[in-house]
Amino acid sequence: MKVRVLIMGAAGRDFHNFNVFFRGNPQFEVVAFTATQIPDIEGRVYPPELAGPEYPEGIPIYPEEELVQLIREKQVDLVVFSYSDVSHEYVMHRASRVMAAGADFMLLGAEHTMLTSEKPVIAIGAVRTGSGKSQTTRRVAEILKQHGLKVSIVRHPMPYGDLRKQVVQRFATLEDLDRYECTIEEREEYEPHIRRGNVVFAGVDYEKILRAAEKEADVILWDGGNNDMPFFRPDLFIVVADPHRPGHEQSYFPGETNVYLADVVVINKVDTAYPEDIETVRDHIREMNPQAILVEAASPIFVEDPDKIRGKQVVVVEDGPTLTHGEMSYGAGIVAALKFGAADIVDPQEYAVGSIREAYEKYPQLQNLIPALGYSETQLKELEETLNKVPADTVVVATPIDLGRILKINKPTVRVFYELQEIGKPDLEEILSKFLRERGLGS
Repeated sequence: MKVRVLIMGAAGRDFHNFNVFFRGNPQFEVVAFTATQIPDIEGRVYPPELAGPEYPEGIPIYPEEELVQLIREKQVDLVVFSYSDVSHEYVMHRASRVMAAGADFMLLGAEHTMLTSEKPVIAIGAVRTGSGKSQTTRRVAEILKQHGLKVSIVRHPMPYGDLRKQVVQRFATLEDLDRYECTIEEREEYEPHIRRGNVVFAGVDYEKILRAAEKEADVILWDGGNNDMPFFRPDLFIVVADPHRPGHEQSYFPGETNVYLADVVVINKVDTAYPEDIETVRDHIREMNPQAILVEAASPIFVEDPDKIRGKQVVVVEDGPTLTHGEMSYGAGIVAALKFGAADIVDPQEYAVGSIREAYEKYPQLQNLIPALGYSETQLKELEETLNKVPADTVVVATPIDLGRILKINKPTVRVFYELQEIGKPDLEEILSKFLRERGLGS
């Protein structure tokens, strides 16, 4: 008898775990996925073209709220937890519900889920969403290119559309973002790389994605999502920690695993964190992984036109995932509004509509800002309507993308930028130069 499996996910790690461990495995039959964190994923099907010949009808995807009912109705033997950026307590609450419903609970580790590349792999991960992976990845890509290397950036999956069209995606131009009908969340990750001349690969089937990326690169650069483990086995693993959330490096899944796996830990945002919180994170990293190289870095904030903020009534738009399941109560936009002298930061909650209003109810830490949520055309329209209803002089846009390309905003906007800036030695240039010399790569 095959073991009947249900995979708990959020349209990313769950599909990867299925592809590399369960697809074609005669011991298991995956009877369902459940989905959370991402709206409008449930009710879809993991298509037969991706699932393989054992699943001619594909695999249905249900809301996680139906988990216990599904275990009983589908006679599930094993539940595999396959998403990230949640507390250890959260994971064990789900495990307790699963076991009480009569199934076993499983976490798949790195060895069973990492693919091996023919090219050197440098991976960027994190302790939590919003720690600074993206600017760290951009910094690493810049250094590699300065050494004369061709870099393929492979981004953690965000397949929120038609999965059959997203098996392997290649983003080299801004038009590619439109062609693949990318959400705001996807654009936030891909657009900054594209504007720097980098090619980004993403999608659903990471074996195929890896082989496509290898054809164009001397080095594969894994750009992680949330605080997930890399999908590729890294030759150098850089993990970013956030002293604005001290202690999370020991209490969130699977960010703690990343700390134990890390070759380098970047303690970011030291320019804005409390010294005692920086010291807490530093002590924890040294205790957990004394072999890891520690790098300290700042995330200085720049704006296009400070005069659009100074003395103005502003409404702030922040990166969505950092504020929702990332649990931050503010981001770079609030910092920029305060730094550059806004007269007032308008609280947008009473003007919010649809799913944007629902986000305030679900995530009570959201105050005086708008999360840049845009997982669907409907949600994009609700974000646009909310922004346009807020009585403000300026919209402070702290997402990594130009919202003006996809929304019609009825007031002036000013964009906020933030880049990684290492402080002291060793820095990433020194670490990467040594890594490349040891492998005979670069100039």
